[in-house]
Amino acid sequence: MGRNIRKRRTSMTTKVVAGSAALALGGGGLVWANFYASAHESGSGQNQVKAAGAQIATIQCPDVGQKLTNVPNGARSGVSTELANLDKQITEAYARLASTRQAQSNDSGFVQNAILGPLKDKRTAALDRIRINIQRAGGANPNLGQFAGCAGVPAEQPQTNDGEAGQDGGQQQDGGQQQDGGQQQDGGQDQGQDQGQGQDQGNGQQNGQGGNGPTAADFVDITQVQANAQLGVGANGLPANGRSGSRGTFTTKCGTNGNDNHNTDNVIVAPGVSNGAHHLHDYVGNQSNDAFASDQELAAAQTTCQNQGDKSSYFWPVLRLQDGTQDFDQNAAGGGTEGNVGKILQPAQAQLKFVGNKKGNVVAMPTALRIITGDAKAFVNGNANANVNWSCTGFENKVQLKDKYPICPQGSQVVRTTNFQSCWDGQNIDSANHRTHVAFVQADGTCANNFKAIPQLQVRLVYNVPAPTIENGTVVNPYAVDTFPENIHKPITDHNDFINFFSANTMNKMVKCINTGQKCQ
Repeated sequence: MGRNIRKRRTSMTTKVVAGSAALALGGGGLVWANFYASAHESGSGQNQVKAAGAQIATIQCPDVGQKLTNVPNGARSGVSTELANLDKQITEAYARLASTRQAQSNDSGFVQNAILGPLKDKRTAALDRIRINIQRAGGANPNLGQFAGCAGVPAEQPQTNDGEAGQDGGQQQDGGQQQDGGQQQDGGQDQGQDQGQGQDQGNGQQNGQGGNGPTAADFVDITQVQANAQLGVGANGLPANGRSGSRGTFTTKCGTNGNDNHNTDNVIVAPGVSNGAHHLHDYVGNQSNDAFASDQELAAAQTTCQNQGDKSSYFWPVLRLQDGTQDFDQNAAGGGTEGNVGKILQPAQAQLKFVGNKKGNVVAMPTALRIITGDAKAFVNGNANANVNWSCTGFENKVQLKDKYPICPQGSQVVRTTNFQSCWDGQNIDSANHRTHVAFVQADGTCANNFKAIPQLQVRLVYNVPAPTIENGTVVNPYAVDTFPENIHKPITDHNDFINFFSANTMNKMVKCINTGQKCQ
């Protein structure tokens, strides 16, 4: 049943010959170019800015999946298929946007008439099929027509639809903690909705290796950022504190995906749909995770975890170095044909730790519990569900970045840290929007709405990444996480996924260790 991509990269990585203005990627020759313009160019550069500023940088559509909080179980399969179809429609529309720049410059109505209008028609049909699925399963008639229209975001003023971002319906954010859903912003940053920098300087590169981001404005020298991390926060986040609470930890060692287990599926959000993520994931732990895996197959799978009682699936978008090389998926969907280019970087470390609750004991997670944290579409959705922590080794207690990639000093490594939701509704292993069955703790550490405290998963990924440089407003040799194409590789889109398949014995051991203050693995 598996269709996981396991290909060795070293022999397949090839040098890319730089083209003019942007790279042509993939077998279809699709040109990916986003036209974020620097507002500080002069001379002939000003004309470039005006031309670029008149164009549309990306496409912003309501995230329908986050709005569907009440979908009958009998309708979820059909609804998931149509939600994946909506993502595909946006991807195709963005591809057309990126490959028709000349036509857009010649016709001010081209984007609306040739891209956004047809996209609305396609979305209307898909939304109607979602409505029919829900009604046939006995659900209430949802008013989805209002979500059909999409907007073009101009290059000179990118923005998000924060008012329509997926609301968690009771999800509580950790007051003052790192798992703040993206609400806290780093000092000196611009809330992730920055104007990209860097016009083509004649080097064949514009806004990242594929012309689809990142830009110079997405990076910051971490040594120049004012300290913003909460005092006492260690590299692995916020364990319980105080006399009460569950102070133990449970660490599972599952490797760093050294066997190159990748695919572009997402069995949580788009079960049964190939390339449902439109970007590549690293998988550690469970080795049978793809779009078609059933819970029974996941429970019976092989695992990379040293503790064979842990067959859980841990997965996140790959990190790539855009140094002019390509990887095995340069001509594949979710890879180069959708703007995700460059050499895939394997983490130097992948630390998976479960910690307790500072107010009381935790209870066992149910088998097959699914948790998504962060938002792969945060750049166009807004920050409501963002949950991002970028830093560098040696700086984690000082600086945590939300909407910037760090440029680390020599001898320091890039770090991605994710703290998952740790409150569970006590009943469901998933929810219609994949969020409302779990929540973050409140400011005082308690769970709201009679939710139960469960072990909090903390994922810390460390990478050896050559430091990018900024030259004449252009980033040279950047790195970036894979994203949905229209989210143009913004750091705010980082996210992480988990499906629990600990054995009952191992889960009980974890709970006991955490509740009795032990350190176990």
